[in-house]
Amino acid sequence: MAKTSSIEKNNKRKALAKQYAPKRAALKALTKDQSIPADQRFAAQLKLAELPRNSAKVRVRNRCEVSGRPRGFYRKLKLSRIALRQLGNMGEIPGLVKSSW
Repeated sequence: MAKTSSIEKNNKRKALAKQYAPKRAALKALTKDQSIPADQRFAAQLKLAELPRNSAKVRVRNRCEVSGRPRGFYRKLKLSRIALRQLGNMGEIPGLVKSSW
């Protein structure tokens, strides 16, 4: 189990990223638009830099929904490899069969 503080910090980052997503997208579009004068694009970059760092989507870490483990993460199931194996062995994941040969 991951530290509760790490999980909560990541949840806070998720909320901030969701909150600032439209504003960030608009500013990024302004900075990449070559038809706008350079000084306006630079001003948009400065405004983007003033936003909280944790509001960037890349700062959010994928974590297991069950254990909070940050490594060995399956995006499709939102589980770590260890939680996936445990739940699979208990038969709680539909369609997952433990292979043996």
